[in-house]
Amino acid sequence: MRAPNSSGLFVACAQVNTRFGNEVFPGARDAAACNARGGARKSHLSMLKHGALAIIAGALVMGCGTHRENVATAPVAPSDAGGDSVASVSELGATSETSEATTTTLGGPIAGLDAAELARFAAGRDDFMEVETVDDGIGPVFNEASCATCHDAPVGGTTGRTETRFGRMVGGQFDPLAERGGSLMQDHAIGAVPAGAGTFTFVPEVVPAQATVHAQRVTTPLFGLGLVDAVPDATFLILARLEGLYSPSTRGTPSLVTELRTGATRVGRFGWKAQVPTLHQFSGDAYINEMGVTNPEFPNENCPQGDCAPLAFNPDPGMNNDGSDVDRFADFMTLLGPPKRGNRAFQSEAGEQVFRRIGCANCHTPALVTGFSPVRALSHRVFEPYSDFLLHDMGELGDGIVQNLADGREMRTAPLWGLSARSVYLHDGRAKSVHDAILGHSGQGTAARDRFVGLNPRMQAALLAFLQSL
Repeated sequence: MRAPNSSGLFVACAQVNTRFGNEVFPGARDAAACNARGGARKSHLSMLKHGALAIIAGALVMGCGTHRENVATAPVAPSDAGGDSVASVSELGATSETSEATTTTLGGPIAGLDAAELARFAAGRDDFMEVETVDDGIGPVFNEASCATCHDAPVGGTTGRTETRFGRMVGGQFDPLAERGGSLMQDHAIGAVPAGAGTFTFVPEVVPAQATVHAQRVTTPLFGLGLVDAVPDATFLILARLEGLYSPSTRGTPSLVTELRTGATRVGRFGWKAQVPTLHQFSGDAYINEMGVTNPEFPNENCPQGDCAPLAFNPDPGMNNDGSDVDRFADFMTLLGPPKRGNRAFQSEAGEQVFRRIGCANCHTPALVTGFSPVRALSHRVFEPYSDFLLHDMGELGDGIVQNLADGREMRTAPLWGLSARSVYLHDGRAKSVHDAILGHSGQGTAARDRFVGLNPRMQAALLAFLQSL
């Protein structure tokens, strides 16, 4: 038979226990998968190199306590987050017929689109780049006048622009201070507008004095989100259960939210708190909250600083957009390709094994599988976001903001693909290097962080080289 290995590639192998077999090679599920991995992708190393990588990762990870005993009997849930406890793509729905998603260039469309889909991508990119004006319905308070302002380094990435969230704790409960414009602050305004014989001036919002919780959030990259959108809800639920079995101390929690189009309860996957379930809703949310443009799913203007009275002077009080711009922006994000992996040098390949052995991959799941999509290039594909898109208790690294079911300590696992195109890290951009981002982990990320600190310098360098290849 043919079976997928842990990176989402398919290799010829015997039918064996792929979870608890003899883990000669960290990250592989059986001996045949280990031996075939080198030929499964053109850019992968030879079998000889992989054997050397296994020796390096097994022998030189110092002081981490990450080796699991070989198990030949019934599965037993591990007692900690160490070792390679990652769900395989076969457990998440991949079969021998599932192929890999590919891209063209960073910021370009996913590979395999037909002419009509490429035209939709181009139209969506134009909408993405467009600068909205007051005549288009922008404001009266907003954050930026164009999607590209925050997501153009490169196209579809992130400029590192941060936005402000605020609220307060009252009797142990989070109050978003909606009556003061919370929890999202709009830091731009359209300024002076005609008002009868005079003018009225809209001003940017500020963090109110009542706020006791302040948080910064970096705008998130958009690469490959059509693939994430195409993952069935059931896959995330299965993944959470598998994490509970294989690594209970780092188990993630699905973010259950409402899909506005249908009223259905869905698994959220977009945003720092996984607060949005679909790309279309993500698009509409961005139009209203980032640009102040009302649309069918978000028909109500944001009241400036929570005060609705100034909306009497709103120069465009009706529905600002009929939904067509929202659709085009959603098309752009849906068809935007995932990032390509960089140079697969020997050091970075060894670093990937270290990444798995110290438990990073327990939350930063390497590969996921899409379900059916009307876009063939997105349908039944394996892709490598390095995220489970679930909520995790990050302790002091949490931003203190409560959204939906996510409490102040919980954050969605940040995807690591495209990491090399970023210049700031963590949800608030506090880390200026990948090394510092690792050290900033807390809560459920503490054990992996401590194992990283316990690595010898060569293994730390290898792991960092791997992350910089993403």
